[in-house]
Amino acid sequence: MNPLLDLLQPYPFERLRQLFAGVQPASAYPPISLGIGEPRHETPAFIQQALADSLDGLARYPSTAGEPALRQACADWVQRRYGVALDAGTQVLPVNGSREALFSFVQTVVDPRRSGATVVCPNPFYQIYEGAALLAGAQPWYAPSVAERNFAVDWDSVPQEVWQRTQLLFVCSPGNPTGAVMPLAEWDKLFALSERHGFVIASDECYSEIWFQGEPPLGGLEAARRLGRTDFSNLVVLTSLSKRSNVPGLRSGFVAGDARLLQAFLLYRTYHGGAMGPAVQAASIAAWNDEAHVQANRALYRAKFEQVTPLLAQVLDVRLPDAGFYLWAGVPPQLGLDDTGFARELLAQYNVTVLPGSYLAREVQGFNPGRGRVRMALVASQDECLEAAQRIVRFVRKHL
Repeated sequence: MNPLLDLLQPYPFERLRQLFAGVQPASAYPPISLGIGEPRHETPAFIQQALADSLDGLARYPSTAGEPALRQACADWVQRRYGVALDAGTQVLPVNGSREALFSFVQTVVDPRRSGATVVCPNPFYQIYEGAALLAGAQPWYAPSVAERNFAVDWDSVPQEVWQRTQLLFVCSPGNPTGAVMPLAEWDKLFALSERHGFVIASDECYSEIWFQGEPPLGGLEAARRLGRTDFSNLVVLTSLSKRSNVPGLRSGFVAGDARLLQAFLLYRTYHGGAMGPAVQAASIAAWNDEAHVQANRALYRAKFEQVTPLLAQVLDVRLPDAGFYLWAGVPPQLGLDDTGFARELLAQYNVTVLPGSYLAREVQGFNPGRGRVRMALVASQDECLEAAQRIVRFVRKHL
């Protein structure tokens, strides 16, 4: 067996199952889960129809590069959304969801033969970043999100000697779980570091289409264009239809950016077997070409956050995030519960599931930036989210 597998830590939801072992949820309340970030709004009918109308494509092998029409639909969406012109043939690659691409892209980029190969990622973070780095033979380095800066990542905390051996940097903007969006000045800083040290930037942007006020979140390609880096050297962005279009089961997204990197990534995925099925491609084209359903989806999330956030703010340290569908809430210290105890007791007493923040981060030098916080995914219906918030308020007030 590959010995690197022994380095992988249990996934957060496995740890959650272990935490809840032996807990008897309060039977007086129907269960409400805010624990898993799985979109639960209805999949638009036109996407389902496009999928059904293309099942004859099951009779042929798909191309790993994807059909030209799909690559063009992705490029057209980038143009509309970010004002960035891409060559659909060389700067766009369809993938089977961003999770698959995040993992396999690391295997493409990292050279484990180089001493001290390092992958830098935010902390807390999406655990695929860490697992992919370890299985590629690299070491992860964790840059903490700072509460005092609305949970923006403190890139300045990364020592220069770490940047010197970094081969890949993960950016997640809007962030999971914090919802923080990276401003142009920080992109400029990271581009300069990438240019100086030669590392690749992979920007995970799968929450980009859920925001609540002001301008839409800035993306990596848009930042590069605004800073005059129109060749997108050493930059790729990864996005997905899962959250944007409520199709997590479709497993569809794309990677875009540096044509040199995408050429190598295509070679890797050709051997890896990463081709997207023709019916999924047809449904994806329909989804990327339509914005009306995205606007309606965003309005549903906005309504939930407008109701739930001020209610929870009465008892928790929580505020409206920049974007995304998570609330990153601090547990009151006077409760006498850490984030795991809070999650366990909330389930036992009010049958609401939340995810401990410490499960989404790693302890570095005695500090876990997720400790004392919980992540709440507002993916359930508006009524369920409101009911869950009301139960949480009662739970906290009961113990204060």
